[in-house]
Amino acid sequence: MPDLSVVIPIYNEAPNVPELHARLLAALEPLGRPFEVVYVNDGSRDESGRLLDEIAQKDPRVIVVHFRRNFGQTAAMAAGFDHARGKILVPMDGDIQNDPKDIPRLLARLDEGFDVVSGWRRYRRDPLSKKIPSKIANAIISYVSGVSLHDYGCTLKAYRREMIEGVGLYGEMHRFIPIYASYRGARVTELEVAHHPRARGKSNYGIERTIKVLLDLVVVKFFGSYMTKPIYLFGTVGCFSLLVACFALLAAVVFKLIPHGTMWHDALLHKDFVSTPLPTVGSLFAIIGVFLILQGLMAEMVMRTYYESQGKRVYLVRDVRNRPPSSGETRPGDGPSSVIGRDTPPSSRS
Repeated sequence: MPDLSVVIPIYNEAPNVPELHARLLAALEPLGRPFEVVYVNDGSRDESGRLLDEIAQKDPRVIVVHFRRNFGQTAAMAAGFDHARGKILVPMDGDIQNDPKDIPRLLARLDEGFDVVSGWRRYRRDPLSKKIPSKIANAIISYVSGVSLHDYGCTLKAYRREMIEGVGLYGEMHRFIPIYASYRGARVTELEVAHHPRARGKSNYGIERTIKVLLDLVVVKFFGSYMTKPIYLFGTVGCFSLLVACFALLAAVVFKLIPHGTMWHDALLHKDFVSTPLPTVGSLFAIIGVFLILQGLMAEMVMRTYYESQGKRVYLVRDVRNRPPSSGETRPGDGPSSVIGRDTPPSSRS
């Protein structure tokens, strides 16, 4: 069984595949630990699939997963993780902009006790049209998530398998895996890695990706903070809406009671302003508030059904020391007569 699995999504990277694999072997073989390389052909329309099959025929340490069509980088990453067998998972891009020589350095940081090591392309070799939106997105993601990393977009990372098991990947969620891992109690750090300019082929990503990432961030924040208590989010916004409604309706009553022609009436209600919008605004916010609270209750029922029907727990245990024996279990060192269970007569229980 491999100790290390390198997962690489491939989409129309035929010019880079042979050199990529050669660089990988040069970096991984000196490690002296069993490894495998999982290539995921994400519906490539060039010769990438054929080249990957040729590599797999020559090297039994290579696994190739072919998609029926292009599903995107996140789906390819998820498929690679599903087919990988290593205790440590290292994803990277297939365009040779990530350097396989950095993999041993990532593993060394894991050996220091970290669970996730995220690559940081400090000197990124991409045009400004990519670097500037990326810096803005990274700052927003770090602020919202509370996990401060300089480069969420760097694919080159290292994970302990247990930190990402059970994490569902959709949209552009693969870049948020360190956040999910942090929410699960992982120790997360980052490491400066090399970044090379693209020598062959063309990039498959544009500026529109930044918008998708920010939208996915909203989902990540919701699941991280309100997954088990959605009523807190919906209820808070709903109560605020109800307060606005009460204030608007109270203001409408006060303005109605102020006599026309007085100083207060002229100061608060100009000729171009009429008081009728206030009841309308108040009613609108009242309806929104009630709707949000009811929506929160519905979300609570859905989440309780999700957890209770499948026996899922709302916590994760790292380890247990001196765990007491459960029903029907024998205490270490005790004989058969000291088994504690429901069938044991009360008089014989100690």
